[in-house]
Amino acid sequence: MIMSLLPRSIIPLFLGLSLLVSLPSPATSLTCTSQKFTDNKVYSNCADLPVLNSFLHWTHDSSNFSLSVAFVAAPAKPGGWVSWAINPTGTGMAGAQALVAFKHKEGVVTVKTYNISSYSSVVPRKLSFDVWDLKAEESSGGAVSIFATVKLPENAEKVNQVWQVGPSVTDGEPDAHNFAPANLESKGVLNLKSGQGFSSGGDDSRTKQKNIHGVLNAVSWGILFPVGVIIARYIRAFSSLDPAWFYLHVFCQFSGYAIGVSGWAIGLKLGSESEGIQYSGHRNIGITLFCLATLQVFALLLRPNKDHKYRFWWNMYHHSVGYITIILGIINIFGGFNILSPNKRWKLAYVAAITALAVIALLLEVITWILMLSKSSKPSEAFSAG
Repeated sequence: MIMSLLPRSIIPLFLGLSLLVSLPSPATSLTCTSQKFTDNKVYSNCADLPVLNSFLHWTHDSSNFSLSVAFVAAPAKPGGWVSWAINPTGTGMAGAQALVAFKHKEGVVTVKTYNISSYSSVVPRKLSFDVWDLKAEESSGGAVSIFATVKLPENAEKVNQVWQVGPSVTDGEPDAHNFAPANLESKGVLNLKSGQGFSSGGDDSRTKQKNIHGVLNAVSWGILFPVGVIIARYIRAFSSLDPAWFYLHVFCQFSGYAIGVSGWAIGLKLGSESEGIQYSGHRNIGITLFCLATLQVFALLLRPNKDHKYRFWWNMYHHSVGYITIILGIINIFGGFNILSPNKRWKLAYVAAITALAVIALLLEVITWILMLSKSSKPSEAFSAG
């Protein structure tokens, strides 16, 4: 799912129009440093947050342990909502103390507080810390600004922040936001001491796990399994390579299975640690792949002899399950690319690898048919002797 955002290139146009008509409301721009607020409020720091076209302005007063903020973002769609939160207990949504702004039916933008104790309980509630000077405004460009001052723990040097935008509001309450990569990455650490508006904090290890999960699955389901099938289908045609082709085939399939199960296990761990965030299609295909590949391994152990009466049916089963596994594996790998949104070169590298395997398979298929047709066209010994 891709959330439609207002293109950055037209934001300055809206800012210019707002200045021309002298509307007393804040507007977004390409950078936070060019943003102005209607009451001429100035903050000590500002940051262009990395996703959702969002901006944060803040002033930390260490004398009374308060944090004054102005969060600026555009809703996912007109009539939607925006939110900024501090999470005292974690880095994600669960436990977040959120300020959510949206427009009422009367056309007035208001702010509500949400103490999100769990993903299943998102209702207006008093925050776990004091908040005052709470208000919201909408600019002519459709962006919404949330203003607030919150009480922080004594000597706090950093806070976990979460921000979000949603598409709609129903009966005065915000509906669920999208689950595109940008929505899931809208969190980080606000460093009060250094004035750094965003850092990934403790998410580095989790990002590393996601990358390992992706690499293992791409190598196993997406490369080793297809290579094993190519070996079994085409290399076996050369009698001089028998039984070497069989051991190469088994090596590729067992290696792919072992690596794939490792990647699958990491995926299960990541899923269990991401409460409220689910990629049902990706997960279900992954579970199906594990089951099919496990069946293939056991089928190899139960492989009948070539002259056994059930060998034909075993071949039918083994080949069909193998091809289904490869197709599902490739589909799930591209699904993983959409979820992780890695650098484009990784996706291009995999596309190049799988394209090369497809070209090799096509060439070998042509060669196989040529050899088969040439053998069938040769006259039998009896015919030539006559």
